[in-house]
Amino acid sequence: MGVPAFFRWLSRKYPSIVVHCVEEKGRECNGVRVPVDTTKPNPNEVEFDNLYLDMNGIIHPCTHPEDKPAPKNEDEMMVAIFEYIDRLFTIVRPRRVLYMAIDGVAPRAKMNQQRSRRFRASKEGVELTDEKNRIREEIIQRGGYLPPEEIKERFDSNCITPGTEFMDNLAQCLRYYVTDRLSNDPGWKNVVVFLSDASVPGEGEHKIMDFIRRQRAQPNHDPNTHHCLCGADADLIMLGLATHEPNFTIIREEFKPNKPRPCALCGQMGHELKECQGVAREKKGQHDEFADTIPTAEQEFIFIRLSVLREYLSRELTMASLPFPFDFERSVDDWVFMCFFVGNDFLPHLPSLEIREGAIDRLVGIYKDVVHKTGGYLTQNGFVNLERVELIMQAVGVAEDNIFKKRKEDDENFKRRNKEKRKRMKAEQRGPAFLTTGQFAPQALGRRDRPDPVQNARQQAYNMRMHSNMDAAQSLKAMMKNGGNSSAGCSDGRGQKRKTEDSDSEPEPEDNVRLWEEGWKQRYYKTKFDVDATDDGFRKKVVQSYVEGLCWVLRYYYQGCASWKWYFPFHYAPFASDFRDIKEMFSEFEKDTKPFKPLEQLMGVFPAASGNFLPTTWRNLMVSPDSSIIDFYPDDFAIDLNGKKYAWQGVALLPFVDERRLRAALTDVYPDLTPDEVRRNSLGSDVLFLGKFHPLFDFIHELYRSETPEVSVIPAELCHGLQGILNLAEDPVLPDKPLRSPIPTLRDISHSTAINVKFKDPHFSAEFVFKAVLLPGAKIPNKVLKPEDWERRNREPWRPQLGFNPNRQQAHLDQSAFRALSHSVNRNQHGGQYSNIPPPSSYHQGIYRPQSSSHQQFQHSRQNSIMGAPPSFSHQSLFPRPQQPLRGGVQGWDRAMQGQQAAYLQNQSRGGAGPGAYQQQQQRYDQRRNEWPDRRGQHDQAFRSNRTYPPPPPTQRYHWK
Repeated sequence: MGVPAFFRWLSRKYPSIVVHCVEEKGRECNGVRVPVDTTKPNPNEVEFDNLYLDMNGIIHPCTHPEDKPAPKNEDEMMVAIFEYIDRLFTIVRPRRVLYMAIDGVAPRAKMNQQRSRRFRASKEGVELTDEKNRIREEIIQRGGYLPPEEIKERFDSNCITPGTEFMDNLAQCLRYYVTDRLSNDPGWKNVVVFLSDASVPGEGEHKIMDFIRRQRAQPNHDPNTHHCLCGADADLIMLGLATHEPNFTIIREEFKPNKPRPCALCGQMGHELKECQGVAREKKGQHDEFADTIPTAEQEFIFIRLSVLREYLSRELTMASLPFPFDFERSVDDWVFMCFFVGNDFLPHLPSLEIREGAIDRLVGIYKDVVHKTGGYLTQNGFVNLERVELIMQAVGVAEDNIFKKRKEDDENFKRRNKEKRKRMKAEQRGPAFLTTGQFAPQALGRRDRPDPVQNARQQAYNMRMHSNMDAAQSLKAMMKNGGNSSAGCSDGRGQKRKTEDSDSEPEPEDNVRLWEEGWKQRYYKTKFDVDATDDGFRKKVVQSYVEGLCWVLRYYYQGCASWKWYFPFHYAPFASDFRDIKEMFSEFEKDTKPFKPLEQLMGVFPAASGNFLPTTWRNLMVSPDSSIIDFYPDDFAIDLNGKKYAWQGVALLPFVDERRLRAALTDVYPDLTPDEVRRNSLGSDVLFLGKFHPLFDFIHELYRSETPEVSVIPAELCHGLQGILNLAEDPVLPDKPLRSPIPTLRDISHSTAINVKFKDPHFSAEFVFKAVLLPGAKIPNKVLKPEDWERRNREPWRPQLGFNPNRQQAHLDQSAFRALSHSVNRNQHGGQYSNIPPPSSYHQGIYRPQSSSHQQFQHSRQNSIMGAPPSFSHQSLFPRPQQPLRGGVQGWDRAMQGQQAAYLQNQSRGGAGPGAYQQQQQRYDQRRNEWPDRRGQHDQAFRSNRTYPPPPPTQRYHWK
């Protein structure tokens, strides 16, 4: 579920939940790559039992990345996916289970959002092509240069949908990948791998949650299992909380905004498509060897510790003086439920609730009052108490008018600040109106060593006044030429009218609703739903559908899919003040509903432009004027920004698909399917893989030897308490059998040591209720938060923690090390005016060390220390302390710094600021350093004889551990 701005809000409000990953990299030895040994302890100082991969969050960035060149073909895409999984496995190092879940056929409620995304992607692709052609023609007409247009097939990301050939090939490639790793990687030998491909219905993250729920309900489940879930969607945080597992962590890519992207027309960095001027590309490298490279940094990963989030929520949600015992687990469920109001994949968010405006904090405050008044919680095990929810909605409804007015006021203030910022930036680009000359002219740092001509100060002031008078005269002339309109004049005095693109104001879409003005509810229903606000029957229908949606989403999170057919049949949500008498609006969902088949879902979510992924006769239903469902596939559609700024934030006004009409139209084309298409249109099952070293291996191998036709149950004692139903696969992976590689660039597996079998989760009756509680025997992790964590929040700079150990000593560079690096790594290859001048801050500190031959040794030692080897110097100071006794409260160390500063300035005045001037002095320091141990005893004795003086300051060198 993509909830915009939710993770940003969460990480800022609760910063300690985020931990940066420690990642160990492979090495090369004599040209041979040595992989990481994942059998060793996790460098993050935590051991994970189970790793779950929401594969769609991996497939998309690997097939069409935004920050690096895209793979050239499908084989390269598959290899990129393998490398991504390898990297995650190296970071997490699961010891028991690896569960890979690809999105299958989604519930009807999710298909509406999938349909909107795919139609948008198709429309944006066409608009981008048209825009590129238009700009290309303009640049060529004015004589610009553009590289020849490449003719290559554009990758349609819509193929990442169940039922396509791409997803079928991906399942085969992952089957090969898992078999290869189980046969050759020691870190995989005791891991059970579950593969749930696109033929298994359900969203990837919800198939994972269903697996966890059903395993938790088994008597042999380990309540202290440490779970790690990989995915970038915000709903994974709420899904992890909904499991009530005490050890649950999420790993995701660290989001870094404003990444540089190449121009879509010329391929150069530094500008966007609309700013392209057709300038020839600069040469990259001496022989242009870096022409096709894009500067990119490897994506880093972060952990989100839900155990720490539970600590935050325990303080946030704890309520005193309750008429009943406080139950933290129930309050967490209520917090998850309240987050649904600000957005999810199945319901539009309420107009008055925005995360950026503190909507969740507002709901929590209201929630505490409601619990006190009603004496109970909002939810229990995924079922909603609508009577208590109505009280929260009514409290929000009372404040709706003020919320809309405050939103408008904040928006106006934001625009005003942006306008002022643009003015300041333009003024900075123009530079100062007048620059003094002579000795008063601004000089770059280090340029004062040259004599400048001396000017009269009064003459400088006179010139400044005359320059201002000339500017005023030009402005007056421009105003007179334009009839007294000073704003129409320009700086050159010609009085030309300002162009639109130079204006400070940006065009904005027209907002006909105007929620900040009186009558906003009437205008909202008239504009969005085309009904009068007095039509109470229609408003009640919208509210009833939204209430059903709230119940469906919560049930989906805690119990599984309650109905595959239900969906919210409107594009917009009602107001909070419209939630009246909702207690009787929902009874129960329809029982025994079935999901769509894969090709049926493709017909429900694909635009006509992606019809090439469908059989020919099915595709004709999208484009033929005689088709009975042609209205499901409009060539163009409107996007309502709905008060937002960007098109991706708006609402795509697409017609909803009628399931009965769609199935009726498909009845005539089903006989045209080929055997391969029939196979891709069928629903599959999960597959379990394991290697020959696993205790369960012999049990499964015996099933194939005896060719057992009936299903078998996993013995819990052989698989860490995991249970499920096994069935023989039609085309199994067997030990000592070869497996052909589906990718030509990868070798075949000649001798497999893995085995696979069909797997099904333990079965429960439809009336069974999974309990949302901590299991008996669960151990709550040690507290992480400290008192200062509650008070810090956003008032102090946040420093990321590396790994799970808060006491980890992170390697860092102090000020002297940064100076050494800056002087050793000469950025200006030809030298420069400031190449041998130390930073100004080092003059008064007395620890400046100029560039010399010993710097190469210093740099080498620093690199070794980063890799773990101790440097050649560790506790000796670069400059020994003088041996004079301490007098007058002034320490000898301070006098040494003053003396060094004077020596540096004296040497500079003699023209010896370069590195050669300090080599002899460095040799003298080395000789004195050898004498230091003998003389230190005398100094200590002198120090002990006079206790009135403070001890000398500790050395500011490295302390290597």
